[in-house]
Amino acid sequence: MDRIWQWAWDRYGTRYSWAICAVASSVLLPIYLVMSFIVVAFEESGHYVEVAAVTAVAVPVLAYVIILPGLGRIRVADQRAAGHEVDRGRALDVTYTWAREAVVRAMGASAVGLALLLIIVGAIAGASESRLVQYGILGAAFGAANLLIAAHSFVEAALRPVRVAIAGDTAIGDSLPRSRPTFAAWSSLSIVAAAFVFAVCGAALAAVFDRVSEVPVLCVVIGCVMTVGFAVPITVGAVFSPSLRPIRDLAKGTERVAAGDYSQRLPVVQDDDLGALAASFNRMQAGLAERQRLQAAFGTYVDPALATRLLEQGDDIFTGERREVTVMFVDVRDFTPFAEANAAEDVVARLNALFEIVVPAVVDAGGHVNKFLGDGALAVFGAPNDLADHADAAVTAAVLIHRLVTERFGGDLRIGIGINTGLVIAGTIGGAGKLEFTLIGDTVNVAARVEQLTKTTGDSILLTHQVVDALVSRPPELTDRGSHELKGKSAPVKVFGLDPVGC
Repeated sequence: MDRIWQWAWDRYGTRYSWAICAVASSVLLPIYLVMSFIVVAFEESGHYVEVAAVTAVAVPVLAYVIILPGLGRIRVADQRAAGHEVDRGRALDVTYTWAREAVVRAMGASAVGLALLLIIVGAIAGASESRLVQYGILGAAFGAANLLIAAHSFVEAALRPVRVAIAGDTAIGDSLPRSRPTFAAWSSLSIVAAAFVFAVCGAALAAVFDRVSEVPVLCVVIGCVMTVGFAVPITVGAVFSPSLRPIRDLAKGTERVAAGDYSQRLPVVQDDDLGALAASFNRMQAGLAERQRLQAAFGTYVDPALATRLLEQGDDIFTGERREVTVMFVDVRDFTPFAEANAAEDVVARLNALFEIVVPAVVDAGGHVNKFLGDGALAVFGAPNDLADHADAAVTAAVLIHRLVTERFGGDLRIGIGINTGLVIAGTIGGAGKLEFTLIGDTVNVAARVEQLTKTTGDSILLTHQVVDALVSRPPELTDRGSHELKGKSAPVKVFGLDPVGC
């Protein structure tokens, strides 16, 4: 039925209210014909043709009274389809108001309309006055119950294409008020009404066929005919199934969100708590998308490993803790003359090109780029996350960085790398809402001094003896450069040069 409504909107958009009226007539006609023929059968009359003609005229009139195509509030559907500019928020609210009015109008019109129809049919069939009164009561009860099954869900399904066209991919429908009763209450009422309608029809048909008392199995036949002929195509197919479309949309939406796709909003087009649920889902999805954007931005300015841990721990930020780590300093040689001779944009571009090599190499090796220091960077292996064989990981990253820098820049950009292993205090420092994860300790200072020593020894990569001692796999390309005095150290530090070309 959803496809029928969408087809009708696409095909008859500028006359869509008339299309709704036509579909409503086609749904009501077979039901009312059955009731009219039952009255003729009760009266043992043969005026089936006349009764069919009267019913065929009465049903479209009744549908017109319920829908009022081209009149009143429903005109907004035709105006929108015709391309007229309308206030979308107001137009959407108008469809909700019309739907509520149409449900009430349908209940009253169907009760009165079917009562009058059955009285007229009874008169054509030659019924007595007392029987005509009973037919009026039968028509009123049956008509009200019949529309109670379909009124809300039918109207909501019919208006879905209109509301989608009005709202589009906007959020204008998210905050509109929803009607009462709820979808659950409407569903319960529909089930009760359906039970009443089919019980009345079953009893009437059993009374029409005299042989039912002689052949009880005919009850099963009547039940099957009512189920296949009316319950499945009309009650389920045309009435109840379309009302579940928002639930199916929600199920598909949750699958998209679970897959990480937050790009498609749910259409908020149901005038009940299912509409409120769709709006709530959209707000949740927007929140998740915003969280994803913030996380992406956070991960841009903060190392991904650190960002992930911060997001997992929430307010439980890092406290100071002692760790054995390997620290690596990367610095550009002779960068000051380059910066003085080139435009600021070129300087920044050159540094970004370098760090596009450094950062992935460190992260892929399991390390963390702690901070950028002008034309250099400080990386740590073993904090904030534990890392086995952190010395080996640092050496691997250093060799890769040197090789990639050489391949990309040749002799235009040269770097020095100093690596040291030892204890540090790793934690968050700062205040007044500005915090930073950092490393404190002599191990960091020594790594910085060793990187400066590369200018003296002529090595691209220098390792302290602590790094060499911590290595699980010692590379053969190490060269003992002896012990050197370092600023701030009372005792000389033994260092080793590493030939990255041979690694």
